[in-house]
Amino acid sequence: MEKDVEAIAKSLNLKPMEALDVAAAETVSDILRGMGDTAFTGRMLGEAADVMEAMLRDESCKVVMTLSGAMTMAGLRRLICEMIERGWVHCLVSTGALVGHGLVESLGLKHYKADPNTSDDEYFMLRLNRVYDTIEPEPNLDALEFRVREVFRAMASERDGEPVGTVDILERLGRELGGEGILQSAVKHNVPVLIPAFTDSELGLDLGVHHRRAKLEGFAPLRYDGFHDLEFYRELCEAATAEGKLGIFTIGGGVPRNWAQQIGPYIDVLNTRLGLNTPRIRFHYGVRVCPDPVHYGHLSGCTYSEGVTWGKFVPVAEGGRFAEVLLDATVGWPLLVRAMIDRGL
Repeated sequence: MEKDVEAIAKSLNLKPMEALDVAAAETVSDILRGMGDTAFTGRMLGEAADVMEAMLRDESCKVVMTLSGAMTMAGLRRLICEMIERGWVHCLVSTGALVGHGLVESLGLKHYKADPNTSDDEYFMLRLNRVYDTIEPEPNLDALEFRVREVFRAMASERDGEPVGTVDILERLGRELGGEGILQSAVKHNVPVLIPAFTDSELGLDLGVHHRRAKLEGFAPLRYDGFHDLEFYRELCEAATAEGKLGIFTIGGGVPRNWAQQIGPYIDVLNTRLGLNTPRIRFHYGVRVCPDPVHYGHLSGCTYSEGVTWGKFVPVAEGGRFAEVLLDATVGWPLLVRAMIDRGL
């Protein structure tokens, strides 16, 4: 009977489970390899490490990283910089808040642990903004606006009415603001950074202040055009797929994930509605770390398999490799990065 079970398991491509031996593990990579033979979220994380390794070792693959959630406030700014510095990221798509909070830290300002014994009313009166268990002081954001206002005004003067995208604004901020941070690392390694929902952020509000100031003081403001970013991203993805493959590494979901993934449908509708013949663009690799389940029906929890139906991803049967980890990124993401370092990437 035992042999019959083994034969059935083999015929169904069932792999045996293995007990996790943390005492025998010498690295985080060892632990994740062992977790890949366990179950539940542990297996998800272990399998994600293997897919991530394959994606990063594929020299023909360009990787788009998408970020949402308050990851910089949560203390993970250096993780993003580490991935950029190691050449693991070729384009970054983010929320504006995440980039803005990161710029605050690059100015040498601090975020703080919230005290549960302090009321939110008191925090409001003190101009201390709470994100779950972390505090962003409003004076930090005032200091950031003071630094970026001159950059906006200088760009407006140089552009003479020509609209710009966030890819231009963020590259300029990364060059001109001091300190260490995401934008500074991105500029150093020629990694474009884009914020598709720019007006939904502190940086977007700062540009709004710039526009109002321009009206009050009588100068021409910097013009922002989100379609500039869309076309920049299209050209980047077309160039990448002409030479090789595309991969995507996603923390959270939201607008950054959907905007980055919609390149496939965008090419499809351009071809269909304009009679173009641009080659199809789909992601060959994908790693997602996000706690949102699929049954809520929103994009953050959408599976890669569902994305295949939209023409966003290469089906597994055609060589696509994907991993999804339903886990808080502040737990899973550092482990994945450390495991890749352990594997010599």
